[in-house]
Amino acid sequence: MAPEVQSKKRKIDDEGVLVKKAKKKQKKQREDEADLDVEAGLNKAFARMDGQLLADQLAQKTSRFGTELSPIELSDLYISANAIKDTTSYEKPRNLENLPDFLEKFSAEPEKLNNASKTCGAPHTLVVSAAGLRAADTVRALRTFQKKGNTVAKLFAKHFKVEEQVAFLQKNRSGMAVGTPQRLVDLIENGALATSHLKRIIVDASHIDQKKRGIVDMRETLMPLVRLLSRKEFKDKYTDPDHPIDLIFY
Repeated sequence: MAPEVQSKKRKIDDEGVLVKKAKKKQKKQREDEADLDVEAGLNKAFARMDGQLLADQLAQKTSRFGTELSPIELSDLYISANAIKDTTSYEKPRNLENLPDFLEKFSAEPEKLNNASKTCGAPHTLVVSAAGLRAADTVRALRTFQKKGNTVAKLFAKHFKVEEQVAFLQKNRSGMAVGTPQRLVDLIENGALATSHLKRIIVDASHIDQKKRGIVDMRETLMPLVRLLSRKEFKDKYTDPDHPIDLIFY
């Protein structure tokens, strides 16, 4: 075949591949958009994601936002699919109204959700939200598990100083705590938030804001989130058969 003909054929083939890729990308974008319910504030895709899909999603976002990190640093932030509890069987919308029901369904001992350790600042459940306003709404949704001597801890940055939260944790028993990723990391690292009684970490992943962004879609929330989830004391227990910490995406 003459060089000119080969060149034209190659160009046509290349253009065909590009067109197919563009159509595939457009189809995926349409499918993704269909999952984003701004009115309800939900990304419905998370309800269908098993552990492997969630692990892949986290790894992809971490690589995208952590461009300054080395391959070794990125690998340290990797969360294994085996570490993530499969909740795809839950059929109700993943809104705040259904969060208490969701927790009861995926807790080994749901009757103990309204209990609190005798140790101050040592919750059994951590809920991680993207922003302070969302975290405040989540605290209200979880007050069904609150009782005298057991307060749902507010551990987010909006309107609260770290010093105030340290003082609260030192004086109060909380079975549940709700916070934003970086503030939770800060409180754990300064010793105010104890993880000795932790049974589960709930990532408020389905919620999206008016710009269609969730906790894994923004660098300022995704990076501290993966740093929180990949802490050694948590990673060692995600697959521990005797004293596990359940990692759950809501």
